[in-house]
Amino acid sequence: MTEPAQPKRRRHLMDPNAPRPVRDHAAENKNLSRVQRWVMSALAVTTIFHLVMGLIIAALFLDDPRPGARVGLCLIAGAFGVIAVAVAMLIHGHKPLTPWLLVGLVPSAIGIGLIYR
Repeated sequence: MTEPAQPKRRRHLMDPNAPRPVRDHAAENKNLSRVQRWVMSALAVTTIFHLVMGLIIAALFLDDPRPGARVGLCLIAGAFGVIAVAVAMLIHGHKPLTPWLLVGLVPSAIGIGLIYR
């Protein structure tokens, strides 16, 4: 004789023959902290680079500047750009002194190029 077929269990009910998998809290926390680091560094870098771009735009639109004032603002913007890259490196746990710091000087170089065009 054949056994009667068991009815399919509904998905929302607990199945004692198939328990839920155990959650790995350590892996979840590791993934969460990685995402938090990326979000924090993205916010820090974009905020500081907005400051950098504001300084460069201010240098371009100065009315009757003293000699070197425009270049000075661009150099200050370059220093903040380097700080932005260093902050991102620190947030990710890397050494802040790296060749990537040169990326922070790019907006400053573009600003000086726009001033002397």
